[in-house]
Amino acid sequence: MPTTRTPTDAAAWSRVGRAVVGTTYPWSPGHVVMGPEDAHLVPEQLHPSFHGSLDWHSCVHVQWSLVTLLTRYADALDPQERTAVVALLDERLGREHVAVEVDYLRARPAFERPYGWAWAAQLVATLEEAARGGAAPHTGAWAEATAPLGETVADLVLGWLPRQPYPVRHGKHQNDAFALRLLIDAYGRLGREDVVAACRGRALDWFGADTDAPTAWEPGGTDFLSPALTEASLMAHVLPHQRYAAWLAGFLPGLGEGRHEHLLAVPEVRDPADGQYAHLLGLALSRAWQLRELTAYLPGAEDRLREAADAQEAAVLEQIVAGDFMATHWLVSFALLAHGVLEPA
Repeated sequence: MPTTRTPTDAAAWSRVGRAVVGTTYPWSPGHVVMGPEDAHLVPEQLHPSFHGSLDWHSCVHVQWSLVTLLTRYADALDPQERTAVVALLDERLGREHVAVEVDYLRARPAFERPYGWAWAAQLVATLEEAARGGAAPHTGAWAEATAPLGETVADLVLGWLPRQPYPVRHGKHQNDAFALRLLIDAYGRLGREDVVAACRGRALDWFGADTDAPTAWEPGGTDFLSPALTEASLMAHVLPHQRYAAWLAGFLPGLGEGRHEHLLAVPEVRDPADGQYAHLLGLALSRAWQLRELTAYLPGAEDRLREAADAQEAAVLEQIVAGDFMATHWLVSFALLAHGVLEPA
Protein backbone atom coordinates (compact mmCIF):
# COMPACT_ATOMS: atom_id res chain seq x y z
CA MET A 1 0.00 0.00 0.00
CA PRO A 2 1.24 3.55 -0.66
CA THR A 3 2.71 5.50 2.22
CA THR A 4 3.65 9.12 2.85
CA ARG A 5 5.40 8.29 6.13
CA THR A 6 9.04 9.36 6.15
CA PRO A 7 11.40 6.42 6.71
CA THR A 8 12.95 6.58 10.17
CA ASP A 9 16.38 6.03 8.64
CA ALA A 10 16.04 8.46 5.71
CA ALA A 11 19.02 10.60 6.74
CA ALA A 12 21.24 7.55 7.27
CA TRP A 13 20.12 6.11 3.94
CA SER A 14 21.14 9.34 2.24
CA ARG A 15 24.56 9.32 3.86
CA VAL A 16 25.24 5.70 2.94
CA GLY A 17 24.01 6.35 -0.59
CA ARG A 18 26.51 9.15 -1.04
CA ALA A 19 29.27 7.06 0.50
CA VAL A 20 28.79 4.09 -1.81
CA VAL A 21 28.49 6.19 -4.97
CA GLY A 22 31.77 7.76 -3.92
CA THR A 23 33.42 4.35 -3.46
CA THR A 24 35.16 3.66 -6.76
CA TYR A 25 36.62 0.27 -5.91
CA PRO A 26 35.80 -2.60 -5.85
CA TRP A 27 34.36 -2.18 -9.34
CA SER A 28 32.55 -4.68 -11.55
CA PRO A 29 32.24 -2.91 -14.90
CA GLY A 30 30.42 -5.54 -16.96
CA HIS A 31 32.38 -4.25 -19.94
CA VAL A 32 32.83 -6.63 -22.87
CA VAL A 33 36.27 -5.94 -24.32
CA MET A 34 36.08 -5.84 -28.13
CA GLY A 35 39.83 -5.57 -28.76
CA PRO A 36 43.14 -4.41 -27.28
CA GLU A 37 42.25 -0.77 -27.83
CA ASP A 38 39.11 -1.32 -25.71
CA ALA A 39 40.83 -2.74 -22.65
CA HIS A 40 41.95 0.41 -20.80
CA LEU A 41 39.28 0.57 -18.10
CA VAL A 42 39.12 3.65 -15.90
CA PRO A 43 35.84 4.00 -13.98
CA GLU A 44 35.35 7.76 -14.26
CA GLN A 45 36.21 7.68 -17.97
CA LEU A 46 34.14 4.68 -18.96
CA HIS A 47 31.11 5.73 -16.92
CA PRO A 48 31.45 9.33 -15.71
CA SER A 49 27.88 9.43 -14.39
CA PHE A 50 27.51 5.89 -13.11
CA HIS A 51 30.73 4.61 -11.54
CA GLY A 52 30.95 3.66 -7.89
CA SER A 53 28.52 1.45 -5.94
CA LEU A 54 30.31 -1.63 -7.38
CA ASP A 55 28.53 -1.68 -10.75
CA TRP A 56 26.62 0.45 -13.25
CA HIS A 57 23.10 -0.59 -12.32
CA SER A 58 23.66 -0.15 -8.58
CA CYS A 59 25.11 3.30 -9.14
CA VAL A 60 22.05 4.23 -11.20
CA HIS A 61 19.55 3.07 -8.64
CA VAL A 62 21.43 4.48 -5.67
CA GLN A 63 21.40 7.86 -7.44
CA TRP A 64 17.65 7.31 -7.94
CA SER A 65 17.50 6.72 -4.18
CA LEU A 66 19.33 9.96 -3.46
CA VAL A 67 16.99 11.90 -5.74
CA THR A 68 13.99 10.26 -4.06
CA LEU A 69 15.25 11.08 -0.58
CA LEU A 70 16.14 14.64 -1.56
CA THR A 71 12.81 15.39 -3.22
CA ARG A 72 10.33 13.29 -1.27
CA TYR A 73 11.83 13.26 2.24
CA ALA A 74 13.90 16.44 2.23
CA ASP A 75 12.72 17.42 5.72
CA ALA A 76 14.46 14.34 7.14
CA LEU A 77 17.82 15.54 5.80
CA ASP A 78 19.72 18.33 7.51
CA PRO A 79 20.89 21.27 5.37
CA GLN A 80 24.45 19.95 5.20
CA GLU A 81 23.26 16.58 3.88
CA ARG A 82 20.98 18.16 1.29
CA THR A 83 23.87 20.33 0.08
CA ALA A 84 26.15 17.30 -0.17
CA VAL A 85 23.58 15.33 -2.19
CA VAL A 86 23.07 18.23 -4.58
CA ALA A 87 26.83 18.58 -5.07
CA LEU A 88 27.23 14.88 -5.84
CA LEU A 89 24.35 14.82 -8.32
CA ASP A 90 25.54 18.06 -9.94
CA GLU A 91 28.84 16.36 -10.65
CA ARG A 92 27.41 13.02 -11.84
CA LEU A 93 24.38 14.22 -13.80
CA GLY A 94 26.00 16.95 -15.85
CA ARG A 95 25.05 17.03 -19.51
CA GLU A 96 28.48 15.97 -20.81
CA HIS A 97 28.78 13.05 -18.41
CA VAL A 98 25.32 11.72 -19.22
CA ALA A 99 26.08 12.04 -22.94
CA VAL A 100 28.96 9.57 -22.49
CA GLU A 101 26.56 7.11 -20.87
CA VAL A 102 24.05 7.53 -23.70
CA ASP A 103 26.72 6.90 -26.32
CA TYR A 104 27.87 3.79 -24.45
CA LEU A 105 24.34 2.35 -24.31
CA ARG A 106 23.71 3.02 -27.98
CA ALA A 107 27.00 1.38 -28.94
CA ARG A 108 26.32 -1.65 -26.72
CA PRO A 109 22.57 -2.26 -26.91
CA ALA A 110 22.63 -5.39 -24.72
CA PHE A 111 24.50 -3.72 -21.84
CA GLU A 112 22.47 -3.85 -18.60
CA ARG A 113 19.42 -5.32 -20.34
CA PRO A 114 16.86 -5.11 -18.78
CA TYR A 115 17.62 -4.39 -15.11
CA GLY A 116 19.89 -1.38 -15.56
CA TRP A 117 17.60 0.02 -18.25
CA ALA A 118 14.61 -0.13 -15.90
CA TRP A 119 16.45 1.70 -13.14
CA ALA A 120 17.75 4.32 -15.59
CA ALA A 121 14.16 4.95 -16.69
CA GLN A 122 13.14 5.31 -13.04
CA LEU A 123 15.90 7.86 -12.46
CA VAL A 124 14.82 9.89 -15.49
CA ALA A 125 11.13 9.77 -14.58
CA THR A 126 11.76 10.76 -10.98
CA LEU A 127 13.92 13.71 -12.05
CA GLU A 128 11.38 14.87 -14.62
CA GLU A 129 8.60 14.69 -12.05
CA ALA A 130 10.70 16.52 -9.46
CA ALA A 131 11.59 19.25 -11.95
CA ARG A 132 7.93 19.81 -12.83
CA GLY A 133 7.06 20.09 -9.15
CA GLY A 134 10.03 22.26 -8.20
CA ALA A 135 10.76 19.75 -5.45
CA ALA A 136 14.45 20.62 -5.00
CA PRO A 137 17.08 22.91 -6.48
CA HIS A 138 18.90 21.76 -9.61
CA THR A 139 16.36 19.08 -10.53
CA GLY A 140 15.49 20.96 -13.72
CA ALA A 141 19.09 20.81 -14.93
CA TRP A 142 19.39 17.13 -13.99
CA ALA A 143 16.12 16.31 -15.74
CA GLU A 144 17.23 18.11 -18.89
CA ALA A 145 20.61 16.35 -18.87
CA THR A 146 19.11 12.88 -18.38
CA ALA A 147 16.20 13.20 -20.83
CA PRO A 148 18.33 11.67 -23.66
CA LEU A 149 19.05 8.73 -21.37
CA GLY A 150 15.32 8.11 -21.04
CA GLU A 151 14.86 8.31 -24.80
CA THR A 152 17.76 5.92 -25.38
CA VAL A 153 16.36 3.35 -22.97
CA ALA A 154 12.94 3.69 -24.60
CA ASP A 155 14.47 2.92 -27.99
CA LEU A 156 16.35 -0.07 -26.56
CA VAL A 157 13.22 -1.45 -24.90
CA LEU A 158 11.16 -1.12 -28.07
CA GLY A 159 13.89 -2.93 -29.99
CA TRP A 160 14.31 -5.68 -27.40
CA LEU A 161 10.77 -6.81 -26.61
CA PRO A 162 9.79 -8.16 -30.06
CA ARG A 163 13.02 -10.17 -30.30
CA GLN A 164 12.68 -12.17 -27.09
CA PRO A 165 10.06 -14.93 -27.28
CA TYR A 166 10.46 -16.28 -23.73
CA PRO A 167 10.69 -14.50 -20.38
CA VAL A 168 13.54 -14.79 -17.91
CA ARG A 169 11.92 -15.83 -14.65
CA HIS A 170 14.73 -16.35 -12.12
CA GLY A 171 15.23 -14.11 -9.11
CA LYS A 172 18.16 -11.97 -10.22
CA HIS A 173 18.96 -9.05 -12.52
CA GLN A 174 17.55 -10.46 -15.74
CA ASN A 175 14.11 -11.10 -14.25
CA ASP A 176 11.86 -9.62 -16.93
CA ALA A 177 8.81 -9.14 -14.73
CA PHE A 178 10.77 -6.82 -12.43
CA ALA A 179 12.07 -4.76 -15.34
CA LEU A 180 8.62 -4.45 -16.93
CA ARG A 181 7.13 -3.36 -13.59
CA LEU A 182 9.62 -0.50 -13.30
CA LEU A 183 9.47 0.40 -17.00
CA ILE A 184 5.66 0.61 -17.06
CA ASP A 185 5.73 2.90 -14.05
CA ALA A 186 8.56 5.10 -15.37
CA TYR A 187 7.32 5.55 -18.92
CA GLY A 188 3.77 6.07 -17.71
CA ARG A 189 5.05 9.07 -15.74
CA LEU A 190 7.10 10.21 -18.73
CA GLY A 191 4.09 10.09 -21.04
CA ARG A 192 5.56 7.45 -23.37
CA GLU A 193 2.42 5.41 -23.94
CA ASP A 194 4.09 3.53 -26.80
CA VAL A 195 6.65 2.07 -24.39
CA VAL A 196 3.99 1.36 -21.78
CA ALA A 197 1.81 -0.43 -24.34
CA ALA A 198 4.75 -2.51 -25.58
CA CYS A 199 5.64 -3.55 -22.03
CA ARG A 200 2.06 -4.39 -21.14
CA GLY A 201 1.61 -6.40 -24.30
CA ARG A 202 4.74 -8.41 -23.62
CA ALA A 203 3.68 -9.00 -20.02
CA LEU A 204 0.39 -10.46 -21.22
CA ASP A 205 2.17 -12.63 -23.78
CA TRP A 206 4.69 -13.92 -21.26
CA PHE A 207 2.62 -14.20 -18.09
CA GLY A 208 -1.08 -13.78 -18.86
CA ALA A 209 -1.88 -17.50 -18.93
CA ASP A 210 0.28 -18.51 -15.95
CA THR A 211 -1.28 -20.58 -13.17
CA ASP A 212 -0.05 -22.39 -10.07
CA ALA A 213 3.28 -20.68 -9.52
CA PRO A 214 5.93 -23.25 -8.48
CA THR A 215 6.78 -21.46 -5.25
CA ALA A 216 8.22 -24.60 -3.66
CA TRP A 217 11.30 -23.88 -5.77
CA GLU A 218 11.86 -20.53 -4.04
CA PRO A 219 14.08 -19.00 -2.96
CA GLY A 220 17.10 -19.63 -5.10
CA GLY A 221 20.39 -19.50 -3.25
CA THR A 222 21.33 -16.03 -4.53
CA ASP A 223 17.94 -14.50 -5.36
CA PHE A 224 17.03 -10.92 -4.54
CA LEU A 225 13.59 -11.25 -6.16
CA SER A 226 10.83 -13.78 -5.71
CA PRO A 227 9.92 -14.92 -9.23
CA ALA A 228 6.31 -15.53 -8.16
CA LEU A 229 5.75 -12.32 -6.20
CA THR A 230 7.53 -10.22 -8.81
CA GLU A 231 5.30 -11.57 -11.54
CA ALA A 232 2.23 -11.03 -9.36
CA SER A 233 3.30 -7.44 -8.71
CA LEU A 234 3.75 -6.78 -12.42
CA MET A 235 0.40 -8.21 -13.46
CA ALA A 236 -1.39 -6.02 -10.92
CA HIS A 237 -0.26 -3.10 -13.10
CA VAL A 238 -1.22 -4.77 -16.37
CA LEU A 239 -4.67 -6.30 -15.82
CA PRO A 240 -7.85 -4.49 -14.75
CA HIS A 241 -8.66 -5.01 -11.07
CA GLN A 242 -11.36 -7.65 -11.54
CA ARG A 243 -9.40 -9.65 -14.10
CA TYR A 244 -6.32 -9.42 -11.96
CA ALA A 245 -8.10 -10.77 -8.89
CA ALA A 246 -9.09 -13.85 -10.90
CA TRP A 247 -5.57 -14.21 -12.35
CA LEU A 248 -3.99 -13.95 -8.88
CA ALA A 249 -6.39 -16.54 -7.46
CA GLY A 250 -5.17 -18.96 -10.11
CA PHE A 251 -1.50 -18.03 -9.87
CA LEU A 252 -1.05 -17.94 -6.07
CA PRO A 253 -4.15 -19.63 -4.66
CA GLY A 254 -4.41 -19.40 -0.89
CA LEU A 255 -1.59 -16.86 -0.45
CA GLY A 256 -1.78 -15.56 3.10
CA GLU A 257 -4.27 -18.26 4.07
CA GLY A 258 -1.94 -21.17 4.71
CA ARG A 259 -0.45 -21.77 1.27
CA HIS A 260 2.87 -20.50 -0.13
CA GLU A 261 3.95 -19.83 3.44
CA HIS A 262 7.68 -19.94 2.66
CA LEU A 263 7.20 -16.78 0.54
CA LEU A 264 6.29 -15.02 3.79
CA ALA A 265 9.26 -16.29 5.81
CA VAL A 266 12.39 -14.19 6.29
CA PRO A 267 15.24 -15.60 4.14
CA GLU A 268 18.19 -17.08 6.01
CA VAL A 269 21.41 -15.18 5.28
CA ARG A 270 24.53 -16.91 6.59
CA ASP A 271 27.20 -14.69 5.02
CA PRO A 272 26.00 -11.13 4.28
CA ALA A 273 29.56 -10.07 3.34
CA ASP A 274 29.46 -12.32 0.27
CA GLY A 275 28.00 -10.36 -2.64
CA GLN A 276 25.85 -13.23 -3.90
CA TYR A 277 24.50 -14.30 -0.51
CA ALA A 278 23.80 -10.66 0.35
CA HIS A 279 21.21 -10.79 -2.43
CA LEU A 280 18.96 -12.57 0.06
CA LEU A 281 18.82 -9.37 2.13
CA GLY A 282 17.34 -7.66 -0.89
CA LEU A 283 14.93 -10.56 -1.32
CA ALA A 284 13.45 -9.77 2.08
CA LEU A 285 12.94 -6.14 1.06
CA SER A 286 11.48 -6.91 -2.36
CA ARG A 287 9.12 -9.42 -0.77
CA ALA A 288 8.04 -6.78 1.75
CA TRP A 289 7.29 -4.36 -1.10
CA GLN A 290 5.34 -6.88 -3.15
CA LEU A 291 3.40 -8.42 -0.26
CA ARG A 292 2.20 -4.95 0.74
CA GLU A 293 1.07 -4.31 -2.83
CA LEU A 294 -0.89 -7.56 -2.89
CA THR A 295 -2.92 -6.72 0.21
CA ALA A 296 -5.25 -4.65 -2.00
CA TYR A 297 -6.28 -7.81 -3.87
CA LEU A 298 -6.47 -10.36 -1.05
CA PRO A 299 -9.10 -9.01 1.35
CA GLY A 300 -9.05 -12.01 3.65
CA ALA A 301 -5.30 -12.09 4.04
CA GLU A 302 -4.24 -8.46 4.52
CA ASP A 303 -3.16 -8.81 8.14
CA ARG A 304 -1.08 -11.92 7.47
CA LEU A 305 0.64 -10.33 4.46
CA ARG A 306 1.36 -7.07 6.30
CA GLU A 307 2.74 -8.96 9.28
CA ALA A 308 5.04 -10.95 7.02
CA ALA A 309 6.14 -7.82 5.13
CA ASP A 310 6.96 -6.04 8.37
CA ALA A 311 9.02 -9.01 9.57
CA GLN A 312 10.96 -9.21 6.29
CA GLU A 313 11.79 -5.50 6.35
CA ALA A 314 12.72 -5.40 10.04
CA ALA A 315 15.12 -8.32 9.61
CA VAL A 316 17.44 -6.40 7.28
CA LEU A 317 17.12 -2.72 8.26
CA GLU A 318 20.43 -2.72 10.12
CA GLN A 319 22.29 -4.14 7.12
CA ILE A 320 21.23 -1.22 4.92
CA VAL A 321 23.54 1.23 6.67
CA ALA A 322 25.78 -0.90 8.91
CA GLY A 323 26.37 -3.93 6.73
CA ASP A 324 29.24 -4.88 4.49
CA PHE A 325 29.71 -2.91 1.26
CA MET A 326 28.26 -5.91 -0.60
CA ALA A 327 24.96 -5.00 1.07
CA THR A 328 25.18 -1.25 1.50
CA HIS A 329 26.08 -0.54 -2.14
CA TRP A 330 22.48 -1.24 -3.25
CA LEU A 331 20.02 -1.98 -0.44
CA VAL A 332 18.81 1.59 0.09
CA SER A 333 16.94 1.37 -3.20
CA PHE A 334 15.11 -1.79 -2.19
CA ALA A 335 14.33 -0.32 1.22
CA LEU A 336 12.61 2.58 -0.58
CA LEU A 337 10.64 0.13 -2.69
CA ALA A 338 9.55 -1.65 0.48
CA HIS A 339 8.51 1.73 1.83
CA GLY A 340 6.10 2.17 -1.09
CA VAL A 341 7.72 4.99 -3.06
CA LEU A 342 6.50 3.69 -6.42
CA GLU A 343 2.90 4.13 -5.33
CA PRO A 344 1.29 7.59 -5.47
CA ALA A 345 1.83 9.58 -2.30
